[in-house]
Amino acid sequence: MSISTTVKSIQDIMRKDAGTYGDAQRIEQLAWMFFLKILDDREAEEEILTDDYKSPLKDKFRWRNWAADEEGMTGEALLDFVDNRLLKELKSLPTGAGGNPRAAVIRMAFVDANNYMKNGTLMRQVVNKINQVDFNSSKDRHLFGDVYEQILKDLQSAGNAGEFYTPRAVTRFMVEQTDPKLGDSILDPACGTGGFLTAAIDHVRTHEVKTAKQEEKLQASIHGVEKKHLPHILCITNLLLHGIDVPLQVRHDNTLRRPLRDYGPRDRVDVVVTNPPFGGMEEDGIELNFPKAFQTRETADLFLVLIMHLLKPGGRGAIVLPDGTLFGEGVKTRIKERLLNECNLHTIVRLPNGVFAPYTGIKTNLLFFTKGHKGDTAATRDIWYYEHPYPAGAKSYNKTKPIRLEEFEPERRWWGQPDARGGFKGRKANEQAWKVSAKQIAENGYNLDIKNPHSTDTGPGDPDQLLTELNEVESNIRATLGRLREELATALGGA
Repeated sequence: MSISTTVKSIQDIMRKDAGTYGDAQRIEQLAWMFFLKILDDREAEEEILTDDYKSPLKDKFRWRNWAADEEGMTGEALLDFVDNRLLKELKSLPTGAGGNPRAAVIRMAFVDANNYMKNGTLMRQVVNKINQVDFNSSKDRHLFGDVYEQILKDLQSAGNAGEFYTPRAVTRFMVEQTDPKLGDSILDPACGTGGFLTAAIDHVRTHEVKTAKQEEKLQASIHGVEKKHLPHILCITNLLLHGIDVPLQVRHDNTLRRPLRDYGPRDRVDVVVTNPPFGGMEEDGIELNFPKAFQTRETADLFLVLIMHLLKPGGRGAIVLPDGTLFGEGVKTRIKERLLNECNLHTIVRLPNGVFAPYTGIKTNLLFFTKGHKGDTAATRDIWYYEHPYPAGAKSYNKTKPIRLEEFEPERRWWGQPDARGGFKGRKANEQAWKVSAKQIAENGYNLDIKNPHSTDTGPGDPDQLLTELNEVESNIRATLGRLREELATALGGA
């Protein structure tokens, strides 16, 4: 049986269970169960390579001792073990100094984990299917990597969880153009399911890692933070699949919760690649962690401020931002002014509608910049724009026809090599590319929403796109009004 068939059969079994009634529940259940199987397979390999290897788990809680026997626990006995013993043990696993560093990874991964399945017999069937995959087999691991990518794509239709998945084509293109090197510290401060981090790992391994010491250096350079449990455990599992032995540097936390002034030189990084959630609002008080001029509750804006602060001089950043940030005023203007003054914002790739469908249909942009060195007076001299077109015959992207890496080939050929002045040798204007001076941007109130001067479209825009964007705005308004009603009701109730 193929791995894709195995995973499909697991999902079919879960659909029969009253507790796993939606995509989000099934994906979370799959995530922690696969995590434990992958961990056990990795430990089996470690035991062969290391004479004195000791698991951080007690024997009775290791996958091989409660799950591997297809005639083992089932029904109510299995449910009772998972609910009342296994998950409780994993959530409170000791992580004291001198212990196995994997203990901290396991505890962090399971702190908010839940068992949604209500039928122990169906759970045994799922466990037996998972046991058909050998994660120490390079063939199985490779095939499962593709299946896992499809599981992550399923997040796009799993309610708000869709915000945590960035199409592989976008992550790979952004990482390629940011070009992390071996020895660079690499951060995604809103890492979701780990797409940018795994793309960076693959990029550095392919180009530079040749020895065990170099691999060790790479593994120590990967850093991420994710606020929510489901994407965090998916990210940890994703990193395990990509050969990161102890992904301890990927924390379950909210990066924005730490005051900006508390980040010191030791927190600075060489490369940031990220797609922070946009269209959302942070909880009350988070904005107070930032300087007064940049205080806002809009998540994407706060992340942009944070990234500028965290990059070392000469560090490279790449971020996905919605159109609203480009033309927004007020705090957004001050943030963009700082971006142009402190960084060399050299490239904006404008993506068309539908790249993140069905989670959101609004247009997005890929911003590439380098942190200015001390003494620079105007880090940004010119901004190059590149308007990414739909492939021939397409009017939008969707789940069945997503954006593909090959479509970025024209951008790759056009990109050129960086020069000493912060520009790029060989770049030329064409029907898709144009250049705007930083001076012109400043005179225009730091509006970065510059339309393609080569486009003949002077109308109001595509009706389907405009309707999608209107629905997005209305949805955000409804969500904000709902939060205001709740806050008002709470305030009146406590009066």
